[in-house]
Amino acid sequence: MNTVTRRPLDGVRILDLTRVLSGPFCTALLADIGAEVIKIESPAGDDQRHMGAMRNGRSINFELINRNKKSLCADLKSAAGQAAIADLVPHCDVVVENFRPGVAARLGLGPEALCALRPDLIHCSISGFGQAGPLAARPSYDVVAQAMSGFMSVTGEPDGPPVFAGDSIGDTVPGLYAAWAICAALFRRERTGQGERIDISMFDSLFSLLPTALSQYQLTGKAPPRTGANHPLSAPFGAYRAGDGYFVLAVANGALFRKLSAAIGAPELPDDPRFASDQARRTNEPALRAVIEAWAAPLGAAEAIARLEAEGIPAAPIWDLAQAARSPQIAARQLLCRRETAALGALDLPEQPALFASYARGAQAPAPDLGADTADILATVAGWDQARIAAFVDLASTLKETD
Repeated sequence: MNTVTRRPLDGVRILDLTRVLSGPFCTALLADIGAEVIKIESPAGDDQRHMGAMRNGRSINFELINRNKKSLCADLKSAAGQAAIADLVPHCDVVVENFRPGVAARLGLGPEALCALRPDLIHCSISGFGQAGPLAARPSYDVVAQAMSGFMSVTGEPDGPPVFAGDSIGDTVPGLYAAWAICAALFRRERTGQGERIDISMFDSLFSLLPTALSQYQLTGKAPPRTGANHPLSAPFGAYRAGDGYFVLAVANGALFRKLSAAIGAPELPDDPRFASDQARRTNEPALRAVIEAWAAPLGAAEAIARLEAEGIPAAPIWDLAQAARSPQIAARQLLCRRETAALGALDLPEQPALFASYARGAQAPAPDLGADTADILATVAGWDQARIAAFVDLASTLKETD
C-alpha cells in the first residue's frame, strides 16, 4: 500500500450540531477520512455520554461514535452560543444537524440563516421523517423507523411477531446515507462552487433498504411475509441445522444447486420437478431443507461447511460478535484500532470500512472530553480574543454546574 499524508477529506471542516447516534455516526465516518469535525455540545453534554454500555462512569457507545472529533461546549439557546455558531459557520464547509424539524430555525440556526453566512455551505439535516411530508413533525427513534418503514414487517419468523434488527440501523443507515450525500455535495461544489441543502430521513433510509421486499410487493400486490432465516425468493439460501448447530448456505442458481446435490449425495435432486428452478425450490423449501439437514445431521457445522466449500459451494459459520471482532479477518482489514484512554483504558475504536490505497489506516483518536477544544476552536477558527473566550467558557461552566 502506498501511503500519502493527505486523506480524502483533509482540509474539510464540519460543524457537527448532532447528538446521540444518527448524526454522530455520519460525522465519525467523515472524520475517519480526514474531515475536521467540531462537535457542538450543550453544557450537559451529548445525551450519548450518559447512555449505553458504561465503564468507569463513561459511555463506550459515545467513545466509539465520536472518535477523531473535537468538542466545543455551547448553550445553543443562549445569545452567546448562537453568536459562536455564527462566527464559526463562515469557516466551515459543512453543517450537520439532527434536531426535530423546526427546532434549528427557532434557535436561529436553520439552513436559511446559516447559508446566508456562507452561501456555498453544505447543510445536512437528519430527522425521523424528513423536513417535509405528512409525518415530518412526528418524533422518531430507531425502532419507530424500523416499524413504519416496513423493515420490521419482513424480519422475524413466519409464525412469530415482527422483530427489529439487532443494532440501531434506523440511526446508522441514515448516518451512512448522510455521509455519502455530503461527499457527493462536496464533489459538486468543487466543480461548480454551489452549496447544497440535504434532507435525510430515517424512514426514507430504511425504506430504501428493501428492494427485494418491494419487488415482491410489486409482483403480487401484497405485503411480503416474514421468512425467518430463509431468503424470501431463493432456496437453499439461509440457515440450516447440522449435528452441533447451524451454518448458512447460499445457493441461488442451477449450477450451484447441481454441485450441492452431488456434494450431499443426492445428485437426482435437480431432476425432481419440485427443485427444477429457483422458484420451485423456494416453494418447496421445507422438503429441500429436510434433505439437506438429514445429510448434515451426522456432521458438525464445521465439517459440513468444509465439505461444501471444497466443492465451491458458498457456506459459512454463524459467528457471534465476539468471534467476528476477534477474527483474523478483522485484524487484517484493520476495522478496529486499539487505543489507550485515560478514563476507559484500552478501547478498540472502529473505522469506516472502505480501504483507500493511498493512505494507511489505524490512526484513530479517542473521543474528546466535553468542551476540551472550546478555547482553541474559538481562537483559531472564530478568531475570538482571549477575554471573550474566557467569558464564554465561564458561562458554559456555570450552566454545566446548574444542569
